[in-house]
Amino acid sequence: MKLQIVPARTGLQWVQLGLRTFRSQPLALAALFFLAMASMSLVTILPLIGPVIALAMLPSATLAMMVAASEAAHGRKPTPALLLVAFRSGQQHLHSMLVLGGLYAAGFLLIIGVSSLVDGGTFASVYMGAAPMTREIAELPEFQSAMWLSMGLYLPLSMLFWHAPGLVHWHGIAPAKALFFSWVACVRNIGAFVAFGLGWAAVFVAFGMALAIVTGILAALIGSVAGGIMVATAMMLAAMFFTSIVFTFRDCFSPPDEVADLQIP
Repeated sequence: MKLQIVPARTGLQWVQLGLRTFRSQPLALAALFFLAMASMSLVTILPLIGPVIALAMLPSATLAMMVAASEAAHGRKPTPALLLVAFRSGQQHLHSMLVLGGLYAAGFLLIIGVSSLVDGGTFASVYMGAAPMTREIAELPEFQSAMWLSMGLYLPLSMLFWHAPGLVHWHGIAPAKALFFSWVACVRNIGAFVAFGLGWAAVFVAFGMALAIVTGILAALIGSVAGGIMVATAMMLAAMFFTSIVFTFRDCFSPPDEVADLQIP
């Protein structure tokens, strides 16, 4: 494994590759993403530990989408069984993925805890679904401060875990080293990741504008259908985004053949 430095324009290529790959297998990739999110949502039903377990499942869900995107890019159809790929790669990988999940949950809860020091836990309650979002709450200065603080703290957490699942799965690297290498790769390729983020922001805005027009028309005719379209589009965009992650991994490291020879449809 060798860290690779890529030009900033590569970030836009990652967006394009994600969109093309999703277009090659839209139903399979969208279904896999939906199953992953549905599984995490169901786990939150468990009292006390449910939300923590759901957070710990995110690295495994990310890995599932990375492997699924790799399958699609090789011309193969991803299957729902890939949802368990993190748990079917041997005891060592299983242990490493469980450790990653626990560390991610701990890091996220730490961020939520820090935000509670700013607004007394209002943002944390809203984010975790324990309290409804209202206009009055959203306009509170303390709530906004806690929100921006959480977003700022989540960025380094995201950088630590961005490549970590792929490094554990494809390179067999220990969790602590995977987090370190992920952080270094993101920092060294910050230009490409900024372009990647801006590219996806543009995609989201474009889809949002088109969706606003469509739902505006449908709302006047069939209001319930418009709401369903908004939810489905949001899920589809999220699936597209997660599909593109494997290409950031492929270009930031010298990957194994399974990822290195991706043939984009």
